[in-house]
Amino acid sequence: MDEVRATTAWVASRSSHVSVDSSGIERVVTTIKDSTPKVDWDFEGIHYFDNGPLTVQYLFVLDALNFCFWPDKDLSYDHLASGLKAALQNDKSVFDADRLQKYTGPELRKLLKWPRPLPLEDERVRLLHEVGLELERNFEGKASNLVDSCGKSAVKLVTLVTRHFPGFRDHSVYKGHQVFLYKRAQIFAADLLGAFKGKGYGEFNDKGAITIFADYIVPAVLRQLGVLRYSSALAGTIEAEGEIDSGSEEEVELRACSVYAVEKMRELMWKKFGKQVLSADLDLWLWSIGVQCPSLQHHRTLSIYY
Repeated sequence: MDEVRATTAWVASRSSHVSVDSSGIERVVTTIKDSTPKVDWDFEGIHYFDNGPLTVQYLFVLDALNFCFWPDKDLSYDHLASGLKAALQNDKSVFDADRLQKYTGPELRKLLKWPRPLPLEDERVRLLHEVGLELERNFEGKASNLVDSCGKSAVKLVTLVTRHFPGFRDHSVYKGHQVFLYKRAQIFAADLLGAFKGKGYGEFNDKGAITIFADYIVPAVLRQLGVLRYSSALAGTIEAEGEIDSGSEEEVELRACSVYAVEKMRELMWKKFGKQVLSADLDLWLWSIGVQCPSLQHHRTLSIYY
């Protein structure tokens, strides 16, 4: 994740549509200094968990599909997580690698009990096929074998995921430079960490290497907290619910500046108050604020990465 930190900092230093307000960072850090943000990973009880390999398979499928809900105003992450949980409780073989390779859009909808086509449904199906094929080809069909291969290193896990599964290769080109974000690959590591409470499949010796998971919600919350500031043109587009192209300067800046800002929050918490906090914990705290604020306006980008 050094590449994520380095390239997002590079974007933040050249950004023209999004800026990071250091005084805003200081205000937020001062506010939370006595109560380091810690939100329960499964605070709504929506995830499947059996403390074994089936949970790892579930989380990998979940994170392969965890993107782009906003085009359907009624669809949310909760529907995806709880729908997959119910499907697995009903049929323990539902995420077997050979079955993942065969799902159709209507069959995925049926699994989730969703009444109409999903946003980017063809891409979701394609990624399910990719996960099933690559797990079968390289890891005997099991995501738990993928995790075992990482040697308790979150960095190595992200490397393995992005190496074997192209759908997780979340990066962009900004002003001629490659920028790495790896939202869904990193969130898989963080989900394991949270679900298994740092033990078993969730034990990582380098858990502090994980950055935040740059999505729609976190930039909007950081803006609300005064940490991020937008140009008038970008703010106008978001407030008018206009679409921002994937890979555009505005979109890359929104995500990269979010990563950079939270890294600065972590650094300041350590420097001023001697508190060590994980980026993953800060992300979950910010995300929980966002999902509890229905009026929050976020940017709109059609993307398979978040």
